[in-house]
Amino acid sequence: MSYRLIDGVPVWGAPLDNAVRQIVNCARDAEHTALMADHHLGYAMPIGGVAAYREKVSPSGVGYDISCGNKAVRLDADPDLVTADISPIMDEIFDTLSFGIGRKNDERVDHPLFADDPAWAIEVAANLKRLAREQLGTIGSGNHYVDLFLDEERRVWCGAHFGSRGLGHRLATHFIKAGGGKEGVNVDPVLFDVRSQLGQEYIACMKMAGRYAYAGRDWVCEKVATLLGATIVEEVHNHHNFAWEETHGGENYWVVRKGATPAFPGQRGFVGGSMGDISVIVEGVDSDDGPEALYSTVHGAGRVMSRTQAAGKRRWKRSRRGAARKQKPLEGGCVSREMMKEWLEPMGVELRGAGTDESPHCYKRLPEVLEFHASSIRILHTLHPIGVAMAGENEFDPFRD
Repeated sequence: MSYRLIDGVPVWGAPLDNAVRQIVNCARDAEHTALMADHHLGYAMPIGGVAAYREKVSPSGVGYDISCGNKAVRLDADPDLVTADISPIMDEIFDTLSFGIGRKNDERVDHPLFADDPAWAIEVAANLKRLAREQLGTIGSGNHYVDLFLDEERRVWCGAHFGSRGLGHRLATHFIKAGGGKEGVNVDPVLFDVRSQLGQEYIACMKMAGRYAYAGRDWVCEKVATLLGATIVEEVHNHHNFAWEETHGGENYWVVRKGATPAFPGQRGFVGGSMGDISVIVEGVDSDDGPEALYSTVHGAGRVMSRTQAAGKRRWKRSRRGAARKQKPLEGGCVSREMMKEWLEPMGVELRGAGTDESPHCYKRLPEVLEFHASSIRILHTLHPIGVAMAGENEFDPFRD
């Protein structure tokens, strides 16, 4: 087997003690838990954690970025033209799409979910509908991105990583508070009985946020295709912060995946590396590891350096009137922009935005992480980045993962 059992929990990769302690704590209430190779510390449940509950769902397990996920689309664009024009193309992507916390979309995006989803009748969701309309199709900040790639056959792909934006965060905040969630990181998970009113309302809002996130990623990928004058010919799309009702070993469970990609046999997923690493399209395969992982795999490479460690400490000062806060320069970071540039230049990556807290130095190498799960997934396509767009380094976002 390619995992180790720690206090009864199967753990892939090099165990990080703080994340292991969190998943072991979750295991007290879950029927089965697992920890993927890209794991690291999260709120109440580690990123890379998977937990199966009987008749319970965990809003703290799904987390604050409900239905965060990845979408990759293959385009019929000419790779020679794209690589030749990659600088103006990335300028256009960065100038056209909306990156950053709290940003509104300059181009109104509509979707049937605003009219037909019953979750809007729930008070907390109803109060967020206007915000949701304004932010649909925005990318956010932190590790969220829009990338261009070439695969092993030099075919052009676009990849997007983001979730349900302010809608998901505020829904999560509401339900975690309603469930008695505590402040801090190493706290007990919030659990709802799925038959309770809170449980039913949370599930309805989570599923609606899932539709919303899918709609946003769909729109962004279609927009990039339009900017390139291309057509989408293949797509792979998946959540990695979500709860699904599933059957395992003949039993029904609510399976919470926090930073973990579903990987049932035959199911495809898009797993992104850092801006200076490959990304991959994978497919689940039959294996002994599959059931132990609840048919899950990694969602990325996993951090090895905290944001503060990498970029330094951000200081703030109040304006004279005391109302607004103004950023002061970052201090004491381990990674400089020169270091980030030196990593990316030999790879030919055209970068727009991004702070040093997203530098490749902050992440594990994706091929090494994937190797831990080699028995349960196969790599269908290897994607090499040629253009990366992210929110700028001065973007204040207290909720980045």
